[in-house]
Amino acid sequence: MSKFINETVTYVHHWTDRLFTIKTTRSDSLRFRSGEFAMIGIEVDGKPLVRAYSIASPAWAEELEFFSIKVQDGPLTSRLQHIKVGDTLLVSKKPTGTLVLDDLLPAKHLYLLATGTGLAPFLSLVREPEMYERFEKIILVHGVRHTEDLAYKDFFENELPNDEIFGEWVREKLIYYPTVTRDEFKNQGRVTDIIKSGKLFADIGLPPMNKDDDRAMICGSMAMNADMSAILDDFGLTVSPRMGVPADYVVERAFVG
Repeated sequence: MSKFINETVTYVHHWTDRLFTIKTTRSDSLRFRSGEFAMIGIEVDGKPLVRAYSIASPAWAEELEFFSIKVQDGPLTSRLQHIKVGDTLLVSKKPTGTLVLDDLLPAKHLYLLATGTGLAPFLSLVREPEMYERFEKIILVHGVRHTEDLAYKDFFENELPNDEIFGEWVREKLIYYPTVTRDEFKNQGRVTDIIKSGKLFADIGLPPMNKDDDRAMICGSMAMNADMSAILDDFGLTVSPRMGVPADYVVERAFVG
């Protein structure tokens, strides 16, 4: 019995020559929690070629969405970037992952800290009603190298605040903070640097992170995850040691943006 479901591609959007989004059908049997990832891919020479991708659509959505980088010599993405509407995408039947609200203890503020395509799980979570019910403020920090890499910027700044369902929550509670390292932009600097220096907190008008008030989720490169974890540890926050154990912050260990 196959571990994968055959889903049909319904939409492909190329943001840049390095970034693209895929949407597919969603089988009724597929269940997941917002923030989880699935193994996705294509069949090559009769065998599945897959890797872990965070699901960018929320748990209640009728379609699945994935946000991907293009690696020209990558075994999967070198092929996946050429996928078209109508093609088949393999999606694993049992999504999992550590970036779920269940694994965070109660608090006032939630920081969603992403670099690159590590934004994907947070695209799911910002459309999750439970998140707005649990936290007074949600701060989404997205770090990229170039301004063109700020995929979904319009979604956060215009589409989401005007959404019929989430608009009021978003306008009241969500702070979107994009930051760029290699181009001129209103916010500049690495995610780790702007947090360590205090610049982020000064810009958004909140005090530095502390164990009583703040929770966090981290998703980026392995180096960013490690550096950011060390910074949160210094703030006194404690990481969830494994799935199902609530703590002050969680890190996506399977997905690398």
